[in-house]
Amino acid sequence: MELLVNWMKHWIKAFRLRTLPLGILSIGMGSVFAYADGRFSWLICILTLLTTITLQILSNVANDYGDSVNGADNEFREGPERQMQIAAISPMAMKRAMVVLAVLAVVFGVCLLFVASISLKMLLMFLVLGLLCVAAAIRYTAGDNPYGYAGLGDLSVLVFFGWVGILGSYYLQVQSFNWQYLLPATTCGLFMVGVLNINNIRDIYSDQKAGKFSIPVRLGREKAVLYHWSLLVIGLLLTIVFVLMNYKGAIQFLFLITVPLLLLNAKSVAEKKEAMQLDPYLKQMVLTTIVFVISFSAGHLMSM
Repeated sequence: MELLVNWMKHWIKAFRLRTLPLGILSIGMGSVFAYADGRFSWLICILTLLTTITLQILSNVANDYGDSVNGADNEFREGPERQMQIAAISPMAMKRAMVVLAVLAVVFGVCLLFVASISLKMLLMFLVLGLLCVAAAIRYTAGDNPYGYAGLGDLSVLVFFGWVGILGSYYLQVQSFNWQYLLPATTCGLFMVGVLNINNIRDIYSDQKAGKFSIPVRLGREKAVLYHWSLLVIGLLLTIVFVLMNYKGAIQFLFLITVPLLLLNAKSVAEKKEAMQLDPYLKQMVLTTIVFVISFSAGHLMSM
């Protein structure tokens, strides 16, 4: 029994459940927009969540595998320990988990597209997009020439967590696009890139040693901090523009309660030099993004 419990603990750590709120937030915001436009579907929302969560866990497992194989999880790394790094899970077991998760993601995705009953043209587009999501989840740090090692992880987070997650989940329920929603969707994506940026600033030394050219490695710590400020400021301004374009009442600015949290985060990332000192602010950025999505969504719905 104890062996089973330990086995489960290691896999739960490999799944990195604390990262899952980011994917859930994307689907949540897209579903709020669908509800506001009178076309919300619980079944489509749940299937989209299952697909997204499975893809995110697949990405986390592939990241554990890829960083271990490619040397980023080395003795210089100061972040949380990874399961292959400490030999708690074998490379073969990680590969098998990746296959199972990829199959599950495809199954959930196909069920989602069937229930959504979209046109053949859009069905084919979403099928291709779904396969790209699976490939992106695996190829982030796994395989030959993973794009995460070329500094493209930030763009991937913006595209898949911001634009695809929010606008895609909205379209599957409403079957049309409202391109104004691209503004808050980009805000959400940029804040999530901020989470990744803190992680990469924390790991900048070990990533340099491993040849992982994340944005902070390419820019250097000082410019990476300025980059972090720009992610948060530009993100906030985009949603302010969206509200001004669709203004109906002051309640729409409820999301501005996140301003002190954003300032605290950016200021702390600039001041905290030690890797382990940054960990609490990585979590704080996740929580700030959650507060943003909830407060923005509440303001948007209450103004309808």
